[in-house]
Amino acid sequence: MVEKIRSGAAARMQKSLEKFRGDLRGVRTGKAAPSILESVRVDYYDSVVPLAQIASISAPQPRLLVIQPWDKGAAEAIVKGIQNADLGLNPAQDGELIRVPIPALTEERRHELVRQCKRMSEEVKVSIRNIRRDANDELTKAEKAKEISEDDLHRGQKDVQKTTDEHIAEVDSALAEKEKEILEG
Repeated sequence: MVEKIRSGAAARMQKSLEKFRGDLRGVRTGKAAPSILESVRVDYYDSVVPLAQIASISAPQPRLLVIQPWDKGAAEAIVKGIQNADLGLNPAQDGELIRVPIPALTEERRHELVRQCKRMSEEVKVSIRNIRRDANDELTKAEKAKEISEDDLHRGQKDVQKTTDEHIAEVDSALAEKEKEILEG
């Protein structure tokens, strides 16, 4: 029972951590990376689809992304989708290709991006702590219902806290890595 509650909490914490890492990949750093465009949605034949589903994205140079639509008719919609995504990018259609130059980040913009990443990390930490609280509540209910002993309750709470600390350390580590990447540019 205790292990089931702990492992359930760990799985939920891991999902929060993975979502955070995915969100971090979408934060622009000044270097061209196809992941910058992961959040871009394109209005394609009356349905909104992720850009990666209708085109291939590559980074042939450190400051340039190249998008090759699989359907030539989608090029204008892709350009519009990138402009509407509010990423501060200015795509240019070049025949069948779309070139997206990645402008260098100003110092002020770098610090703004770091603040944004810190906000995201705080949100995921709160989420992880809420999962811990839920797991501890389940353990307490199980102990009150005499499903587990008091010793199991304390051991379970200790295990849940350890799992929480590990996940929060991973969040801090991912944040520090992204912060370094943004500031070095």
